[in-house]
Amino acid sequence: MSFLVSEELSFRIPVELRYETCDPYAVRLTFHLPGDAPVTWAFGRELLIDGVGQPCGEGDVRVTPVEPEALGEVLIRLQVGADHALFRSSSAPLVAFLDRTDKLVPLGQEGALGDFDAHLDEALDRILAEQGAG
Repeated sequence: MSFLVSEELSFRIPVELRYETCDPYAVRLTFHLPGDAPVTWAFGRELLIDGVGQPCGEGDVRVTPVEPEALGEVLIRLQVGADHALFRSSSAPLVAFLDRTDKLVPLGQEGALGDFDAHLDEALDRILAEQGAG
């Protein structure tokens, strides 16, 4: 991705995209800025999906296609208080990443994983209670 410092100045930085099925609603972007510790932002997977094709988001994270009619580039704006950072990425790697996340957990099926976790917690609680009683 490119870190846009101003209209005249930008530089490429490595960014790691991650998706974990234990948190199926979120994606994580870890930015590796030169001379600084990596910074990770987590936000909704659906926000990134929607933002590739149309302006999306409010608050801390906004994703906007540079040209909504074409899948060319996307701007990602991250904000904390009055401070913000703006990044530009080609849409292609984002779409490929999102396609892989959909193969792991199809969009709309995230809640099914939550039910599994709740059942697992119940089963573990029962086992621990039985071990404590025996």
